[in-house]
Amino acid sequence: MSAIDPALKPRLRRRSAFEYVAWVVCSLLALGILISVSTNPNFKWGVVARYFTHETILRGLMLTIFLTFASMALGTLLGLVLAIMRASRIKPIAATAGVYITLFRGTPVLVQLIFWFNVAALYPNLSIGIPFTDISTAIDVNALMAPITAALIGLTLNEAAYMAEIIRGGFSSVGTGQIEAADSLGMSAATKMRKVIIPQAMPSIIPATGNQVIGMFKETSLVSVLGVAELLQSAQLIYARTYETIPLLIVASLWYLVMTLLLSYPQSKLEQKYSRSTSRLPRKAKPVVLTDPEGIAR
Repeated sequence: MSAIDPALKPRLRRRSAFEYVAWVVCSLLALGILISVSTNPNFKWGVVARYFTHETILRGLMLTIFLTFASMALGTLLGLVLAIMRASRIKPIAATAGVYITLFRGTPVLVQLIFWFNVAALYPNLSIGIPFTDISTAIDVNALMAPITAALIGLTLNEAAYMAEIIRGGFSSVGTGQIEAADSLGMSAATKMRKVIIPQAMPSIIPATGNQVIGMFKETSLVSVLGVAELLQSAQLIYARTYETIPLLIVASLWYLVMTLLLSYPQSKLEQKYSRSTSRLPRKAKPVVLTDPEGIAR
């Protein structure tokens, strides 16, 4: 029977007395909080159960999911374009992408949402047409910028700035040797980006993108200030009528928690698959047998 590689053996750690004390204290604290929350009548758990699957809440949940995935999809595409622009050797293009990323990362997303909702105050009408001709179409910005449109635009443009930095970081993880090999094969910049850089950058990009999806799901609660009937706004509409503020906020919080846990599971699997951690053991080397004093290997 072959010997077990010592590197594969699990390491045993001796537990100190402080760890056992910490377990007892934390368990008692958790038990006390659980008893307090479950027995306090002011939480109104019956109301929470009644509204947890209420039609208004479920409609708000569906809109929240739509905003999350639509904003992430559009933001990722725009972020890819910005990352390519940022990596460009043409300085005006790289500078334009840098200014965009700095602007949208440097201002709060809530301010951006309110700005896009009120952008008609700056440009009440826009005209799109062919230059130097009479062919044009007038657009009423006030009618176009509905609350859900402003929410989608604001979340998408903000997310694009963060995704651009994530994708740019993935590009930086590709070894220079790979890029030099692509150059030696005579690949164009577009082919090199499509067939060499992007595929090898995906292990660094995908786990971080999963974190952004979870963050975006919770960030959609900010669009309630625009009157968009997402999950939080739906709960607010109900408790504004019934005056049961705490139970309805608990309902919204529970749905945020449930969806976050559901999104966290595939995200953790993606991290395990794509992360380049030190837990990967090197392949076992083939033993070298010496045949003479000079050290010639057979």
